[in-house]
Amino acid sequence: MSSRLIEIFEDENLINKIKRRLPYLFRIAELESSRAGKIGMEVGSLRERIIAALLIYKFGERNVETEIPITKREVDVKLFAQPISVKTITGSGFSGVKLIWTVDAQKAEKFRENYYPHYDILLVRINWGATGGFLDTLRDSEESI
Repeated sequence: MSSRLIEIFEDENLINKIKRRLPYLFRIAELESSRAGKIGMEVGSLRERIIAALLIYKFGERNVETEIPITKREVDVKLFAQPISVKTITGSGFSGVKLIWTVDAQKAEKFRENYYPHYDILLVRINWGATGGFLDTLRDSEESI
């Protein structure tokens, strides 16, 4: 895990702000991406931007790169030039993380079987009405808020 990224999980003031503000911001993201009572898949992009804003708040705009091409696999933001993948899921389990966007089931299965993370992953679990979490996972380590 990036030594700078771990600072998010050690900063008590930031942790308290995350606990207070992220649920509110994620709820707005859901409302903004809802159509006919259903949340659209674009909610993930809105949530990624919220997490990018959090990184900018903590580390400063010059240390966070957000202009990453949408075609760049796994990388959503760079922190001090280190790529980070941001994943958000809703619910109590971890079965809903998208590794690849495709309608080809065979291609998706092959990708999943061969997938190995190349970068730090910030994983945010939104679990309305229960306990969610903000996790950093990289291969064998995990920190949470």
